[in-house]
Amino acid sequence: MEAHLRVEPMRGPKLAGDEYWNRIGSGIEGISRRMLLCGLAGLVPAAALDSGFSFGLTPVVLDGDMRLRVLLQRFLMRQLERPAVVVDRRSQRETAEMLLSGRLDAAWICDLAYVQNKEALTPLAVPLYNGKPFYETYIIVNETSAARTFDDVRGTQHAFSDPDSASGYLITSWLLGLRHESPASFFRNFFFTYGDRNTIRAVGAGLAESGSIAGYIWEITKQREPDLVNKTRVVFRSEPLGFPPVTVLTSSVDRPEIQALGAALIGMNSGRLGPEILSVLGLDGFTTPGPGLYENIAEKWRFARTKQVSVQN
Repeated sequence: MEAHLRVEPMRGPKLAGDEYWNRIGSGIEGISRRMLLCGLAGLVPAAALDSGFSFGLTPVVLDGDMRLRVLLQRFLMRQLERPAVVVDRRSQRETAEMLLSGRLDAAWICDLAYVQNKEALTPLAVPLYNGKPFYETYIIVNETSAARTFDDVRGTQHAFSDPDSASGYLITSWLLGLRHESPASFFRNFFFTYGDRNTIRAVGAGLAESGSIAGYIWEITKQREPDLVNKTRVVFRSEPLGFPPVTVLTSSVDRPEIQALGAALIGMNSGRLGPEILSVLGLDGFTTPGPGLYENIAEKWRFARTKQVSVQN
């Protein structure tokens, strides 16, 4: 039986009055405190979205990092020379729908969310992780587990990160399809955490016995929160996958602000804010995505669809 438990993502620290606001918000001009706080909480008023450049985030990046969101907002405002707001949504689908409907000007979404909507979207820039535009899917287990391979996690309670995520759902579904299995037949139970760090927490705490996550998040979290990650262990690593891209509507590619955003991302290694953002993200920079970067994801998605591997079966 499928579980419908939805684990709430952890958010950033609460504001502790004007002193904290002044510390993190220094240098943010042309945008109200209310707009920034709403943006960080994913509750941006429609009027705010209409008045400035809107950039969507999902937990494809380091979820719950308020400093990152503030830095991104300042970076966008300086580079585009206009008001900007960072919009945080919990799921890939919510963010993709906002981008497709024109309520976002650009969004950093999962590679699968891009592949699912590639007829309408264009990848503007792709991150470089360890010098390359790739990452891997990890299957993790609790450190006390006897599992050593993917097949060993059969019968466990499994934590997926997002049904529209390649690392958080598709790759595992593809592996199951190769075995003529589905999540419901292979796992004892499963649920969605809507965040890779939430999946790490769930597996480490024993709420789940295994989990599907982006290896990038696991590796970065291991460096910064070793006590959390050391409660888990990797039993499967996928082939290299195209890193989640910053995407825009294809119909908007020629807009001056979109061109400016692309140039700003590619040149993020220069200046002051850009390198600071990259340091927070644990990335080396951004580059222009090459042809075929996401083809292996597209192939696995098509295969999973033919096998009808979905959260419904």
